[in-house]
Amino acid sequence: MSFEALLDTMTELNEIHNSLLELAEQKRHVLIHNQVEQLMQIVTKENKMLKRIGELEQQRVEVTGAFLMEKGYKPNPRVTVSDLTKILFNIEDKKLLLDKQKQLAAAIRKLRELNRVNQQMIEHSLAYIDYSLDLIVGPPEDEFVYKNPQAGASGPKRQGMFDSRA
Repeated sequence: MSFEALLDTMTELNEIHNSLLELAEQKRHVLIHNQVEQLMQIVTKENKMLKRIGELEQQRVEVTGAFLMEKGYKPNPRVTVSDLTKILFNIEDKKLLLDKQKQLAAAIRKLRELNRVNQQMIEHSLAYIDYSLDLIVGPPEDEFVYKNPQAGASGPKRQGMFDSRA
């Protein structure tokens, strides 16, 4: 009984991770086309899914504990799916659980790679914005850093294309 609940939980975890993969692909498209409102909607959806993943992970721990008790073992929240396969003697059950584990691991790897690419795109975009601001206003001086008061005050140091004194 708890083995089926564990499989159901793993299935739902796979489904949510696959949905996150779709959102990550949409996010990449939205970032390329600079669609900020759609990006905010995607981030909101991602946050809801991440919350659900946290709930499912807690459910997985509980179901795993119940399964271990059914088999006569002491429940341990640190038991992994790989550990569970060692106490499963039914080959079909073991294969089902390992398949779910492999699917989840593959989805997580793909998601990690897509998130890395999206993060790089955002960093490049921010670097471009910073560079553009430096061209217009001039690079920031270290006015906010402590200076020796004896050094004397010097005039405005930001010299870009835009003269704020005019």
